[in-house]
Amino acid sequence: MAPALPHTVRAVDTDQLLHLEQEAATYGFSQRLPVDWLQEHLAAEATHYLFPTLMHRLRHRPGVSPQWRCQLLLTVRTGEQIWGLLDVLPGTFDKIPETLDAASKKDMVSRIERAVPQREWAERMAADVGPEEMPRN
Repeated sequence: MAPALPHTVRAVDTDQLLHLEQEAATYGFSQRLPVDWLQEHLAAEATHYLFPTLMHRLRHRPGVSPQWRCQLLLTVRTGEQIWGLLDVLPGTFDKIPETLDAASKKDMVSRIERAVPQREWAERMAADVGPEEMPRN
């Protein structure tokens, strides 16, 4: 029987998040961000937050099912907080220490709900780069 989806928020540092994203890439999970993009854009010393919102089952891949689809609150180098998604194995999520009190968790969920999606933020950043600043091949 699959573990129940936790109703909690977990905090991770940038290195931990990169490890979680790499694990998701290794397993071929559908909801993840490219590790190289994250390395380029995440604030190195930031804390990021994961909030499981859906139990994702893959009948065709029972070895990696279920997954917990987590909403992410990411802090990027500009200091902004943006929203993303990440599929995480329940055992992996359970290893992340519980460090937030109830008020902090509620605040993080509220921030996630108001955050700009990663794709929108990335498109805005790309549009802000003028032709003279674009890399040349």
